[in-house]
Amino acid sequence: MNAVEIEQAISELAEQPFDASEFPFSFLAAFGNKDITLKRLRSGNNNLSDVNGDAILGAVLQRNNIHIAVCRAGAVGDTLKTLRASPASTKAKAKFLPATDGQTLEAEELTSGETLACDYTDFPNHFGFFLPLAGISTIKEIRDNPIDVRATGRLNKLYVELLRENPEWASDARRADMNHFMARLIFCFFAEDTGIFHGESLFTRTIEQMTQRDGGNVHEVMAEIFRAMDIRASERANAQPRLPNWANGFPYVNGELFSGSTRVPRFTRMARTYLLHAGGARERVP
Repeated sequence: MNAVEIEQAISELAEQPFDASEFPFSFLAAFGNKDITLKRLRSGNNNLSDVNGDAILGAVLQRNNIHIAVCRAGAVGDTLKTLRASPASTKAKAKFLPATDGQTLEAEELTSGETLACDYTDFPNHFGFFLPLAGISTIKEIRDNPIDVRATGRLNKLYVELLRENPEWASDARRADMNHFMARLIFCFFAEDTGIFHGESLFTRTIEQMTQRDGGNVHEVMAEIFRAMDIRASERANAQPRLPNWANGFPYVNGELFSGSTRVPRFTRMARTYLLHAGGARERVP
């Protein structure tokens, strides 16, 4: 699943009446876990959790991924401490420790030590915190900006149209590529809103000005933008092939978001329209 699908699934989960017994499995499903995986966790065969107690209503531990617990009202903080102290969390190399009582939700990412605490109904605004559960790399500034992350839901029509035109990008073999591409789009819109890109709506305006109305060359223009953001300013003069002048206005972005392949799915006229609408209709960050 990509960020657009996850945002929708998490929002729907938070809107439903809280079900303590089902929440861990619904949460995992929202981040792309398949039915067979959830079935095995439900049966206890793959559930490695070792936490229990009067305040804990249930817990699920998935190796190399997450140790999640549901508890009685008011016990979220203590339950998170229990998850953190759990020998099973360490042995199974859990990366995330969420705990909730249906009123509040607290979580910790063990790799970075970053924590999250919010009202239960508000946790969809922070779903970017959990995106690594779906294998999606994130940038901290995006993850901490709920307005921008929630705006990814507006890319849903674009996502559907791109998969219609590029069905191979929906395959298991290309799923990671599609996730990476959507994460790059989210960053570009975030960068427009927060001043990382110099100039008003630099990304959206460049796509609008440099691409054909039928969407035929959007993938080529966008690939050059992505390539530019993986090249330091001091190295651009010697870049091969040479960067076009219009791509030089995009800054170098440190990290892995723009490293590797610059392949972009092919756009239709409608996909180009959806992209431009997403760029022009987002809420601006104060």
